[in-house]
Amino acid sequence: MNMVQIQLSVQQLSKRYHTGEGVTSISLDVRKGELVTLLGPSGCGKTTVLRSIGGFLEPDSGDILIEGVSVLKSPPEKRPTSMVFQSYNLWPHMTVFDNLAFGLKIRKMKKADIRKAVEDVLKLVRLPDAENKYPGQLSGGQQQRIALARSLLLKPAVLLLDEPFSALDAKLRHEMREELREIQAETGLTMVFVTHDQEEALSISDRIVVMNHGKIEQIASPQEIYDQPSSLYVAQFIGKMNFLKGVISEGQVTVGKLRFSNSKSLSGGGWLAIRPEDVIMSNQEEEGLPGIVKQIMVLGHYAEVSIQLQEYGVIRAFQPRDAVKELHSGDRIYVGFKKVITYPEV
Repeated sequence: MNMVQIQLSVQQLSKRYHTGEGVTSISLDVRKGELVTLLGPSGCGKTTVLRSIGGFLEPDSGDILIEGVSVLKSPPEKRPTSMVFQSYNLWPHMTVFDNLAFGLKIRKMKKADIRKAVEDVLKLVRLPDAENKYPGQLSGGQQQRIALARSLLLKPAVLLLDEPFSALDAKLRHEMREELREIQAETGLTMVFVTHDQEEALSISDRIVVMNHGKIEQIASPQEIYDQPSSLYVAQFIGKMNFLKGVISEGQVTVGKLRFSNSKSLSGGGWLAIRPEDVIMSNQEEEGLPGIVKQIMVLGHYAEVSIQLQEYGVIRAFQPRDAVKELHSGDRIYVGFKKVITYPEV
């Protein structure tokens, strides 16, 4: 890749706190116009990386380049970045217009240009009539839109978003994700988004960076992370997953009478990971592992069936709603798998 396309380059970034948390030699390149999400549980280091990019934290070592230029020596306000926080940080005594115009006035922009820019950005976040309102008159979702608008106005080379929707209710969060995607398509902005919500990451990202204990486990598209998690950790963290202990024999991974190819050349034992949608249920004994239906939960257009397998514990299967009409808890069934991913024992 040539340098022109790399908007943000984090190189060997390390920052450790006395608590032991932080990050160690994180490297990440974000392309121009890309939305990259840092995903992981709290304490995994994702916010440390984001705040280091924004200049709110000073790393112990490493470098951060934006458009090919190191920003390490610049304070936050001198960096070509802008941060949207979880709390909206709007000034309550100022109208929406003044909240938005503030940063542009500091940049000595002409009055007429400021008015035009504010009008345009309010249209972009779909609040065209809000300019004379005060933050207290707006809902949480509207305030978050204004906070986003304020960052967009600064036309940052990289927009940083720190769990911006986590205070909103589920329906609003969905709407805001869609809006953010649309705004990104319209503006072509480069964004780095932090979340602990895997559904959020899967729905908005071009690429996801899965973090664990201050290190990167995998960087890939949402599709690839879902279909081919590169480690047991990623498999456990993204989406629902069943895990069964497998045995390696004659070049194959076996679970009971089921056999799968040992593509990763594991030896001894290993884990098989199976998505609930890849579990096949049957009443034919030759089809697989014997089990007893424990529970059937209908979740909209599909049902989640939990099955107690004789030697392997409980697994979950997603089935079309119509397929479980005749099924009752206590029924004996046999289970097979359309697709498995294998991992070495850790």
